[in-house]
Amino acid sequence: MLRTGGGGGSTGGQPWVLRRVRLTWLSFMLFFILVFFPLIAHYYLTTIDEAGGPDKRIFGPRPGGELCEAKHVQDLCRIRESVSEELLQLEAKRQELNGEIARLNLRIEACKRSIDSAKQDLLQLKNVISQTEHSYKELMAQNQPKLNSCFDYARCPITSGFPVYVYDPASYPWGELIDPLVKQAVLAAAKSNIYITDNPSIACLYLVLVGELQESSKIPPSSDLEKQLKALPYWRNDGHNHVLVHFSRTSTIQNFLYNVSTGRAAVAQSTFLEQQYREGFDLVVSPLVHALSEPNFLEIPAQVPVKRKYLFTFQGERVESLRTSLQEAPPQSFEEEIEGDPPADYDDRIIGTLKAVQDSHLDQVLVEFTCKSPQPSLPTEWSLCGTREDRLEVLKVSTFALVIAPGDGQVVASAGCGMRLFEALEVGAIPVILGDHLRLPYHHLIRWSEATIIVPKPRVTELHFLLRSLSDNDLLAMRRQGRFLWEAYFSTSENVLNTILASIRTSIQIPAAPIKEEPVQEIPHKAGKIAGTDANLADNADLDLGPVETEPPYASPRFLRNFTYTASDIYRTWNRAPGPFHLFPHTPLDPVLPSEAKFLGSGTGFRPIGGGTGGSGKEFQAALGGNMPREQFTVVMLTYEREEVLMNSLERLNGLPYLNKVVVVWNSPKPPSEDLLWPDIGLPIVVVHTEKNSLNNRFLPWDAVETEAILSIDDDAHLRHDEIMFGFRVWREARDRIVGFPGRYHAWDVNHQSWLYNSNYSCELSMVLTGAAFFHKYYAYLYSYVMPQAIRDMVDEYINCEDIAMNFLVSHITRKPPIKVTSRWTFRCPGCPQALSHDDSHFHERHKCINFFVKVYGYMPLLYTQFRVDSVLFKTRLPHDKTKCFKFI
Repeated sequence: MLRTGGGGGSTGGQPWVLRRVRLTWLSFMLFFILVFFPLIAHYYLTTIDEAGGPDKRIFGPRPGGELCEAKHVQDLCRIRESVSEELLQLEAKRQELNGEIARLNLRIEACKRSIDSAKQDLLQLKNVISQTEHSYKELMAQNQPKLNSCFDYARCPITSGFPVYVYDPASYPWGELIDPLVKQAVLAAAKSNIYITDNPSIACLYLVLVGELQESSKIPPSSDLEKQLKALPYWRNDGHNHVLVHFSRTSTIQNFLYNVSTGRAAVAQSTFLEQQYREGFDLVVSPLVHALSEPNFLEIPAQVPVKRKYLFTFQGERVESLRTSLQEAPPQSFEEEIEGDPPADYDDRIIGTLKAVQDSHLDQVLVEFTCKSPQPSLPTEWSLCGTREDRLEVLKVSTFALVIAPGDGQVVASAGCGMRLFEALEVGAIPVILGDHLRLPYHHLIRWSEATIIVPKPRVTELHFLLRSLSDNDLLAMRRQGRFLWEAYFSTSENVLNTILASIRTSIQIPAAPIKEEPVQEIPHKAGKIAGTDANLADNADLDLGPVETEPPYASPRFLRNFTYTASDIYRTWNRAPGPFHLFPHTPLDPVLPSEAKFLGSGTGFRPIGGGTGGSGKEFQAALGGNMPREQFTVVMLTYEREEVLMNSLERLNGLPYLNKVVVVWNSPKPPSEDLLWPDIGLPIVVVHTEKNSLNNRFLPWDAVETEAILSIDDDAHLRHDEIMFGFRVWREARDRIVGFPGRYHAWDVNHQSWLYNSNYSCELSMVLTGAAFFHKYYAYLYSYVMPQAIRDMVDEYINCEDIAMNFLVSHITRKPPIKVTSRWTFRCPGCPQALSHDDSHFHERHKCINFFVKVYGYMPLLYTQFRVDSVLFKTRLPHDKTKCFKFI
């Protein structure tokens, strides 16, 4: 086994060794061939190439250009030569450009040095200009016309009544060029104005209408206008006490008085440049929007809802720079602007910001910066777009209306901005004025911040946030104030003229003319029936309700604050209804003295309870007390052909303390019976004849009413003396409100989205019926002469709703609800004939009245109240030595 195995192993190993030797030789041969053969070949070829001469070379160029004889080689040669030439040319140009660059760099450095020098020169020039302008303004301020130097006060004594003479436009040459509608409107307004006089010799003020001129008229040269002014018969060399009035009706660019020397005459117009405007002397007035027409209050949109379709709107075009502004990049940020000089004109930023707000869709806004047919405008001013009617339709659905001031700060007032402002006020869009350099009409008297939002142009990027942050309460207050300003001062040509005269009259401290009182046409009557004691008053027999005056009746003091309205009370008078046009004998808003004044030098007329020590019922009934001096009240009783009921009601007033007199408004065309005996109640009874049967007669300011307090009472209203006295005492502490007995309220009809009159018993009320209520005579003036005529017309149409109208008026003026006293809700009148309130249509008509009055005012002025007033010690347990103020109240 071992031998065989060993033999087999040695025999099998020899072929393996042979194979290994063969592989070694094969590898060596391949290495030799791959390494040494190329070396040998290279050496051989090189040796032969050098030994064979130039003509037998294998590598390298052939002499004599034999290689170029090939066609393609010739092309390559030509290309090489061309490229070489171009390279040489480019190199020459490169060197030339390098030289030019060096020269330009030298010039740039020189320009930089020149620019730096020019900047220094410009800065110096700016300083010189600034100093010159400052000196000029100081000089102008020193020479600025003032009322005390340019107005002849001797012609206007305080007691003069402020007579005003209006020149006839036909009396001076350029009067023929004035717009006929403007002339007609001003002359018609002058005829109804109480200050206008036909006697120029007694006039305090002279009014000269100078425009607006007709569009087709050629404006006379300045020198001609000056000559014509000096030719006016009462110009007196320098024009003192004259006012040149220019009303803008259709044109917004007329300013032909700019280069006219007006002397000591004031200018009243809508457009002023800074160099032209004389602060404190000239007047910025409103455009004449309604020349001969009056606005229809029923077409004006309601003041609520507060938020409208658009948050804000603007439509306009500024021709000079608008087209390029729309294509430019967004305006600089505040940070970028702070680092450099602020722009002189922010219109580019305004455009970019407003378009960004519109594109953001956070709120619905409408901004349009192009017009199909823009109206002519002053340079840098935004022109009006479309017709007035089109603009009003947009404003009716706008919460805010943007008014962008002219880019040129030299324009301090413009008719175009005035048009935008008053169109917005008319329809209840709150004006937002971008630009704080504008002078708004009568800015020295009207607090425009209460009706408009004035924002500097740099804050335009924050405008959207600002407008969104305002509450509904603030927005409605501004909208109400804007409506008041527009109605009182700018709505008609008559109001516009009255406002100009009132502004000048206030500036020279002349009080307004006293408001009209209704003269009494007294009906003679026989007084002979001795008034007895009403059986229904038996429960009060043991009550002492106050002293029955033994001295003659005394009237409330009148006109104690004549000159206060033109001194310390100017702003309240101009910024609260009814405005500065009337002088009232007294108002419920007169200031009240502090408590100690009645004991320290100002005690005339005061009747403090217990001489100042106070007390309960006994001391209380012996004096009026309170915060006001002693006074009385007048009963105004409306009646219509109910003689027996009337006589019973008058008889019940016998012995009533603090009663001044009784005014019976006889509302029937038939006079009282000749044999009718009127009760003798120890006080005058004045029977007034009326022109027609009207419930408005209840609130006429009769001159026979000589007290501030009026108790309006129906002839069938049955009130106890203690109830009347308690109502009078309460009214003395709330003189600006209606204080009465029957309460009513306005209810919302959810189904018809309208208001309802409701007389049901309720824990909330908003009206007190004036069939038994105290109010101040001041409201009788406002009801008859200031309240919109449409309301009085509806009262006459329905023979109803006069009490609702009075509640609307007082709540509108005061923004307060009435005060209800005692527990009375209705009155019973046994045996009385059928009253108007018992008719089936009575409540239906009152529903209509409420909704109509809301349309006229633009909102619901009535406010709810949830309390009534009772006497202080009512239902209070008292010691045996004390008594209550009133036994049943």
